[in-house]
Formats: sequence, C-alpha cells, structure tokens
Amino acid sequence: MPNGDVPPEATREDVFDHTYKEKEGPKPPVVIVWRNVILMSLLHISALYGIFLIPSASSLTLLWSTLCFFISALGITAGAHRLWSHRSYKASLPLRVFLGIANTMAFQNDIYEWARDHRVHHKYSETDADPHNAVRGFFFAHIGWLLVRKHPDVIEKGRKLELNDLLSDKVVMFQRKYYKPSVLLMCFFIPTIVPWYMWGESLLVSYFVPALLRYTLVLNATWLVNSAAHMWGNKPYDKNINPRENKFVTFSAIGEGFHNYHHTFPYDYATSEFGCKLNLTTCFIDFMCFLGLAKDCKRVSHELVLARVQRTGDGSHRSG
Repeated sequence: MPNGDVPPEATREDVFDHTYKEKEGPKPPVVIVWRNVILMSLLHISALYGIFLIPSASSLTLLWSTLCFFISALGITAGAHRLWSHRSYKASLPLRVFLGIANTMAFQNDIYEWARDHRVHHKYSETDADPHNAVRGFFFAHIGWLLVRKHPDVIEKGRKLELNDLLSDKVVMFQRKYYKPSVLLMCFFIPTIVPWYMWGESLLVSYFVPALLRYTLVLNATWLVNSAAHMWGNKPYDKNINPRENKFVTFSAIGEGFHNYHHTFPYDYATSEFGCKLNLTTCFIDFMCFLGLAKDCKRVSHELVLARVQRTGDGSHRSG
C-alpha cells in the first residue's frame, strides 16, 4: 500500500525549473529526419492494413493482441514513466525485469533515453527545452518531435540531468546494451510467431495485427499524453500550466490522462487522486504491492491536494 516518503524537490529532476529562459533571437532551423518520416509513414500505413485484417483474425489472435497491448503499455506507464522516470515507487528485481521486457515490447526508445527525455519534459515543460513542446502545436507534440532533430536546448539540458539512479540500475543498462535485438524479438517476432505457431493463425494476420497494429496503437496512446492531454481538458489542480485532465487519454493510455494532477504532483505513483478509478496502471502497481513485488509508493495527502486546488485550481475540481 502507499507509504513512501515524498522526496524533497532538491533531489528530483522532474520539478519545473522556473529559472530557465528561452534564448532570444531566431529559432534554430527545423531539420527533418527523412528516415523517421518514411518509417513512421510505412508503420501507419501497415497499421491501417492491420485494421482491414481484423475481421479475418481469430478470437484468440484478437485476445493475444489485446494482451500484447496491455503488456507493452505497462512497460511505458508502470515502467519507464512511474518507476524509472519519477521513482514514485520501488520495484523488486523480478518486477523490474518484467517491466523492462514489457518496455522493450513497446519499442519507444530504451528506458534510459525515455526517462531522461521525460525528466527534461517535466523540468522544462512547454519551452524550447521540452522534447515535445506542445506550444509548437498538436502535430509536433504528438509525432512531429520524432520526425525532426531535437532543439539544441533539449540536448543541452538532458546532458546536465543527474541520472545516476538509471546508470546504476542493471536492468536499465542491460536493456540499453541489447536494445536493438531485443526489440526485434519482443516487439515484432514474439507477437507474430505465437498466434501462427500456437493456434494456426496466418502469418499475414499475425504480423499486421498483434505486431504492427498493436505497436502503432500503443505509440499513439502514449503520444496522446504529450499532445491531447496538454491541449484539451480542465485544470482542477493548477490553471497556470498547460497539462490537463483528459478522460479519453486516461482510457487509451491506461491511466495516464490525469495530466494536470500529474504535472502538479509528479512524484505521486497513482498520477491521480482517485486511486484505481479509470487507472489500470495504478491497479497493476497496487496488485504488485499486494504480491510483495513493489513497495514504498509515494502519495500526496488529501489535505495537500485540496490546498493546492483552492490555491491554483480552475474551479472544476470534484472529489471522486
């Protein structure tokens, strides 16, 4: 159960830095990474074909695709995000290994790079140093940031972060070392081979539905947190920041759409004051605590939440 102490802001790299100022003068030129543009275009075209093949897939294949979606999503939400980026709870070695494997299935950069960029995102949110700065528009925040070279400030600030916790985690470093072959195995090979080998699904359906379509859906669910949840919704906790509460994103990203709360209290393992409500990732972490595989979940007190609501909220807060 939640019982972790909240770390002081001085020891966290996910607290917004009010001292950062964007450089004056013209912005650096946008450099398109055409390789990424081509690969992302082909991936989404393949995902559309996967949708076309869904009626041809067996019920077992659809169940397998759903399972792969949730496993890979947990690798991002419970793993790269809440565990490794924000250190909002502690995980045992078996759980860290599972989340590392799940994160590899999600194929969204290795844990070290994902957590580094996410800490930069929180520390410099909606500025030039934010990797997916939502001020630059929905498309940029959603996918465009992956199609162009990073702004120099993103690179500079990322290099200055304290990342010893990631460097000292053997699971994180092992995954980083063997990331490319692991991605081929976990993101593409296993999702494709299991339906074909276990219940005779066609290789065509196995490749385009559990592998490519599932992968694309997880990518876009994650990206919606960067785009939609920074643009549409209410701000019950802090009206002075862009991140918002967005129920659609909460559903698609298995609990990550309580984004105004999350940017206000980034160290809370639940990313919401409502516990498991609409939050499958929080349910998963609670279950891991029940099994003894996780502990020290950091939580914000109800009194602190209400005080913040009254001080900076937009008046839309509702309890429960």
